[in-house]
Amino acid sequence: MLGVPSRPTIPLNKLAPEAALRRLELTIVRRLEGFLQGDHLGLLPGPGTDANDARIYQPGQDDVRKIDWNVTARTTVPHVRDTMADRELEVWAMLDVTPSMNWGTEGVTKRDLGIAAIATIGFLSQKQGDRFGGYIMRPDSLRRLPARSGRSALYGLLRKMLTEPFVPDHISGSFSLAHAVDQLARTQRRRGLRVVVSDFLTPGDHELDPNIEPEWERAMRRLAVRNQVLAVEVVDKREIEFPDVGEMLIRDPETDFERYVNTGDSAARARMDAASAAQRERIRISLRRAGVGHIQLRTDRDWVSDIARFVLAYRRVASMLHAPPQGVAK
Repeated sequence: MLGVPSRPTIPLNKLAPEAALRRLELTIVRRLEGFLQGDHLGLLPGPGTDANDARIYQPGQDDVRKIDWNVTARTTVPHVRDTMADRELEVWAMLDVTPSMNWGTEGVTKRDLGIAAIATIGFLSQKQGDRFGGYIMRPDSLRRLPARSGRSALYGLLRKMLTEPFVPDHISGSFSLAHAVDQLARTQRRRGLRVVVSDFLTPGDHELDPNIEPEWERAMRRLAVRNQVLAVEVVDKREIEFPDVGEMLIRDPETDFERYVNTGDSAARARMDAASAAQRERIRISLRRAGVGHIQLRTDRDWVSDIARFVLAYRRVASMLHAPPQGVAK
């Protein structure tokens, strides 16, 4: 991709291939708040009557009928208080749409591949009564997409992500991945499944030593204390395998870094490939230290097959963790 894309590279009808995923299910591995939320349905339909934590009202996204006037009067800032069902599972997915996610050389951008991953996970984790919500992280803001249940609500969320305006290069903002993950942990206090979709590249971070933590590692670790977290790392083929195309200008879309590199030099390509491999290895080790699930998706591979293999491995882990003690029947 040369420049900012003008439209999505994956159509909506290809985001959730239900025929290929009908027999799969994303099993929750961790026990949450003493029981496995989402395993049992409540007796009554609807969102429930239990009050959730208060949060700041967002115009155009929240229902004004849910405004908590007591909290609003105390803080002088409009707050809303959602209700939640008794035993539903809440899944929240955060999509990174910073300029580095606009890159793609295999006919699909990393951003749209991330949306495809969210669509697949949303389909796999969907049960009657379970809710799926999202966050869109831009360099200057964090947009919240309310959690709702049902297939049509999931497709509505995906449509909003696909139509989100593309972020131009070199735009400045105060939101980093660490800040966005911390805000996700603060605003969604009820335990559940959290999905973070990003390339996990921090602007200006050129460190390759895996013993030095990236700035987002502690935020991911804090998020994993109360939730089951799945980190989806999206990469492009040419980020880890540099082609032989002669003299090439390499520039960072999020910083002012620019440099010409002679990719025809095999030694230069080998050094670049080694540095890229070390960078990805540092990300892998950091996510493992944070205690989160990690899956890497590439723009030149079938994301459905990669996620299916990951889910099957997760199901084996879940079956072992949820098995009753020896000599005890279910």
